[in-house]
Formats: sequence, structure tokens, C-alpha cells
Amino acid sequence: MNKPTSNALAASKETSLLQKLGPGLITGAADDDPSGIATYSQAGAQFGFNMLWTVLFTYPLMVGIQIVSARIGRVSGHGLATNIRRHYPGWLLYAVVGLLLIANTINIAADISAMGEALKLLIGGKAHLYAIGFGVLSLLLQVFIPYRRYVRLLKWLTLALLAYVATVFVVHMPWSEVLMRAVMPHLSLKKEYFTTVVAVFGTTISPYLFFWQASQEVEDMRADHRARPLIHAPEQAPANLKRIKLDTYIGMAFSNLVAFFIILTTAVTLHLHGVTDIQTSAQAAKALRPIAGDFAFMLFSAGIIGTGLLAIPVLAGSSAYAMAGAFKWKSSLEETPTHARQFYAIVVLSTVIGIALGFTAIDPIKALYWSAVINGVISVPIMVVMMLMAARADIMGVFVIAARLKILGWFATAMMALAVASMLATFFY
Repeated sequence: MNKPTSNALAASKETSLLQKLGPGLITGAADDDPSGIATYSQAGAQFGFNMLWTVLFTYPLMVGIQIVSARIGRVSGHGLATNIRRHYPGWLLYAVVGLLLIANTINIAADISAMGEALKLLIGGKAHLYAIGFGVLSLLLQVFIPYRRYVRLLKWLTLALLAYVATVFVVHMPWSEVLMRAVMPHLSLKKEYFTTVVAVFGTTISPYLFFWQASQEVEDMRADHRARPLIHAPEQAPANLKRIKLDTYIGMAFSNLVAFFIILTTAVTLHLHGVTDIQTSAQAAKALRPIAGDFAFMLFSAGIIGTGLLAIPVLAGSSAYAMAGAFKWKSSLEETPTHARQFYAIVVLSTVIGIALGFTAIDPIKALYWSAVINGVISVPIMVVMMLMAARADIMGVFVIAARLKILGWFATAMMALAVASMLATFFY
């Protein structure tokens, strides 16, 4: 018998790691959507290196709350909306799902418009036509490609985010100052600084990510005929809980690393050259060109398109999973549209409305702002309910979360509540 070569063994390990990365990696990457890029660009342009600390601070918070959502899905075998419907009052479920649907649809509109603008910057033409094309392409991929193949495509799309890592290395970077400001920033008590910190928090920790990762754990389980909910198959727990932890740690690290580099790129280019008012991701890319050169501009613009193609399915999909869980519909990207009509109807409706909003007189910046407000407001009760569910034996069986994860999850919830309270307070001062 021939022994496997070292190359074969290495390839096997790589394949094994790639297979372990899924819901967490895609969730983390989708967090850096064009709307998120706009927020991070504004943070870097307006406050330079003094906003880098925010993505370092939010990393463990993201890890904690996303592991909780993933465990709820894998242990119970149901998404968040289904679990809320089974164990909590209907008014809470319908309020959360309704607001999530509104916020996600606005986000889809902003992301599709940003992708159209980015392609216009690269090749010229009409942004609205490109936006329609991107929206329709995303819709066709979600509806007509089975989940097992589609999830592989989403994994490859995460590579688009490397454009923002690459951009850093085509501009001059004072690394010693960067490192110092990342851990010892000049903080400010000004309203603008505080509002930007809240915006970064709200962009980084978003409700649609909770619903998506929990539902993707259920999808992955259904795609494997041997897998069962851990509450009914505890022997499958060690491997799956370890995988969830690894997947989420890497996915959230990837998300925050990219956010760090977006803030860094705009800080060292736009901020240092006095360009401090950035409202959209496409505007950030355009502003980069005369300062950092054509290559940095092209990388930044191409990244907007790639991340949009990744984020739109996550936004539309999380809305569909939430609605399906609330109303007991079939909910799976593995099902055909004829077998899960209501589920796919939400995917189609969210995306089509998102495309249509780009042709209205609605100010996309104000719409995105109110989307962030809605996301922030509903994130707190959702996080509270998630933490309560994760500690309930009737939902989690013997897999109720341990003390360390419980502390981290509740700390993330408290920080988000503080951010939302601070954001609401700014309305009155």
C-alpha cells in the first residue's frame, strides 16, 4: 500500500480546515458590506488612527454573541425566530422580525446602490443599470443554486475582502504610530466622536448576523444526513462545538481585520489630507484615487462589489429565515422555490424592493442611518433573548452555555445596550 505523500497530507489538512469554515466565516465577511465599509471609511477619514481601537474592542464581543447564536441553532436544530416563537410572547417575535425585515431591506438598497456606483467608477456607464444587474444576479444565485453549491461560492466571495488588506500595502504606512494609536488612542468627548463610535458598534454587531449564523448551522445540519440536533445526539457535540468555536473565531477575526484595514487606509490617506466627510463607500473609493493612486482606488472599488455580492444574500436570507421561523414556513436554501415558496418570496421581495428604493427620492444616507438605528434598537432585546435561551435546559439540554461564555455574552449585550442608549441620547442634545 502506498503511503500518502506530505503534499497529500497537507492538502487533506487544508481541505479539512476549509470544510470547518462556513457559517462563521461567511457571517463575519458579510458584516463588512458596502454600508459597513462606508461607516469604517467615515471613522478613518474623520478621526484617523484614533478609531482603530473600536474594532479591537468589539472582536471578543462579536465572537461571544455569534457563538451563542450558532450554538442555539446547532443544539436545538432550529433558527432564532423558531425558538423565539416557541418560547416567548408573539408580540416580541413579530416586533423583532418586522423591524429586522425593514432594516435589512434598507441595507440591501444601500448595498446594491453602492455596488452600482463602484462599477461606474471603474468602467463608466450608468450606476442604476449596474445596480439592477447586481440585484438580479444575486437573486438568481440564491433562488436557483442549491445550498451546498451556493455556500461554496459565498466562501470564495470572502476573498474579495482581501482587497482592503492589499490596499494598505500600496500606500505609505507609519506602522509605529498605527500600533500606538490602536492601543492608546486620543479619545474625545465630542458628540461627533461618540456618534461614530456608536456607529461602528452598530455596524459590527448586527441582528441579521445572529439570525443568519443560527440558520446556517441548521442548514449545514440538514445537508448532512448523519447530523442531528445536538440535544438529541449529544455524541456529535464535541466535534461540532469545537468546529463552531474555530469557525466563529476565524470568521470574526477576518471581519474585524478587514474593518481595521479600511479604517487604517482611509486614516492614512483621506484623514491626513484633510478629507474628513465621507458618506458612502463609493465616495471613499473616489476620494482615494488622487491621494493613493489608481491601484488603491481599483482595489477599494472592486472590494465594494465583491462584498456586496456576499452581503446581499445574507441580508435577504436572514429576513427570509426570520419570517419563515415566525410563521412556520419551510425555510431552506437547499429546497427548490416550489417547495419553499413563502421563504423564497421574502428573498425575492427584499431584493426587488431594495433595487426599487434606488430609483426613489429617498435619501440613501438618511435611510441607512435609520436602518442603523433600527438595528441598534432591536439588537438589544434579541441579544437578551438569545442569552436567556442559551441558558435554558428545555432548549439547550445539557449544552447550556458555560460561565465564561455567559459572562462574555452578557458583557456584549450590556455594551450594545449602552451604545444604543447613548445613540438615543444624542437625539435630545
